[in-house]
Amino acid sequence: MDPGASSPEKLDKENLVGIKSKGLGVCGWILLFLSFLLMVITFPISIWMCLKIIKEYERAVVFRLGRIQADKAKRPGLVLILPCIDVFVKVDLRTVTCNIPPQEILTRDSVTTQVDGVVYYRIYSAVSAVANVNDVHQATFLLAQTTLRNVLGTQTLSQILAGREEIAHSIQTLLDDATELWGIRVARVEIKDVRIPVQLQRSMAAEAEATREARAKVLAAEGEMNASKALKSASMVLAESPAALQLRYLQTLATVATEKNSTIVFPLPINMLEGIGGITYDNHKKVPNRT
Repeated sequence: MDPGASSPEKLDKENLVGIKSKGLGVCGWILLFLSFLLMVITFPISIWMCLKIIKEYERAVVFRLGRIQADKAKRPGLVLILPCIDVFVKVDLRTVTCNIPPQEILTRDSVTTQVDGVVYYRIYSAVSAVANVNDVHQATFLLAQTTLRNVLGTQTLSQILAGREEIAHSIQTLLDDATELWGIRVARVEIKDVRIPVQLQRSMAAEAEATREARAKVLAAEGEMNASKALKSASMVLAESPAALQLRYLQTLATVATEKNSTIVFPLPINMLEGIGGITYDNHKKVPNRT
């Protein structure tokens, strides 16, 4: 291979703006001299037309005879524009908000949904933004729509709903790589809303409700089992001490009395009948009264 031959990458770099161009040539210098002469002749008037003010957040790209002057953008301040041979283009370097309209997307699990988002980007190279693309903002807007559809088309609905941050980061990376030659730097991508069909919303709501009901039944069953174990332990403790059963009985009556009931049924414990009328219930046998 001939070392002097140009590779495709080298040709692409030469086509991009930023490579120092050749001089103006003889005709260019003649036109430049005539432009200066015209500005001098019409000096009181031309000075107001040739001086341009560049703001702090702007950059100016000046084309002189079709070539970018000094291969770089003019910084803020006063810029001298020669009549007839210079073309002046301002570029705003502030962050631009690109609102992506709702895109109808077919997810990987065959669910049709509408997703919209917003992209924040800014121009970091005024020369590339002017010379490498016709309308940098329109190109970025269309590329953001296409990238959003392509990325979300490879995800399932559950992944889209649960992993918005990861999806937004992947979209930002793809956009930043594609717009680098345009002088664009993507600062942030956000997915605003995911709209799903009404029937699917009802199905998902029914599924979630059924899941919650099943979980509630399981928790109720576990509670009943724990309560039955606690009651069993309490009954064993109360069986060892009859006095404890009487105290628990009185506590229950006190609880009922606090509810302001008009009628309270007060059953008489059988144990209190011992010694009255010579009745005892020891082993279910009747014993005569002792005098």
